[in-house]
Amino acid sequence: MADIEEARKEFQRIDGDGDGFITAAEFRTALAQGGDWNVTESVAEVLIKARDLDGDKVLSFDEFWAYLDK
Repeated sequence: MADIEEARKEFQRIDGDGDGFITAAEFRTALAQGGDWNVTESVAEVLIKARDLDGDKVLSFDEFWAYLDK
């Protein structure tokens, strides 16, 4: 997903409450909706932490984009 507009739409889809950040709970829900991923809250937290550049325990769009753009 190299297109920033597609990434923005996907980010907004995952950001369930629309606050501009993806939490572990939102990420877990998005993974479960795909049908193939059933992760625990703690696994989702680890996945978020791996991409959380500023340590605030959520993903901003910039952090999400940095992950996708690699």
